[in-house]
Amino acid sequence: MKKLLIALAAILPLAACSSSKPMPMAMAMLVPTANQTAKGMIHFMENRDGSVEVQVDLTGVPAGVHGFHAHDKGDCSDNGMASGGHYNPLNAPHAGPEAASKHAGDFGNVTANENGIVNTTFTTRSITVSPGPISVAGHAIILHANADDLTTQPSGNAGARIACGIVQSMEGGMDHMDHTSH
Repeated sequence: MKKLLIALAAILPLAACSSSKPMPMAMAMLVPTANQTAKGMIHFMENRDGSVEVQVDLTGVPAGVHGFHAHDKGDCSDNGMASGGHYNPLNAPHAGPEAASKHAGDFGNVTANENGIVNTTFTTRSITVSPGPISVAGHAIILHANADDLTTQPSGNAGARIACGIVQSMEGGMDHMDHTSH
């Protein structure tokens, strides 16, 4: 009997994982605006604790630091200008990603190396992938020409929009208990 209980204790967590609801995922394919070369993929994975892991993989980006934000509208026309301002459903001031009060779309900056590559992952609680009042699905992701100063209102003075993509939900999500590593 004791061996049976030990075996059940080992199996039950695995069964719970396999029967759990898939985690919501979304992605955006960034394409360059006019006369630019930056492009790549952004993946959004909502974790069980409500945080969202954002994986950024870009190429053709001018070396240096660039503002990186979710914008209000899901429209990349007019060189990304049709995406509007930063995604701000809670009417908060612009700030850095670590600030207690900020736009939902305030992701801060990403850095391109000397080869124009950005490969970074960060976690945020300012958005969800699941439907709701702060869902990033359907919004534009913008890569800016300059660094976001994290203070200038309402946009951080990050300059021109050099790449844009629309966040699309991925049906099915991930069926893993923990997907915080790659």
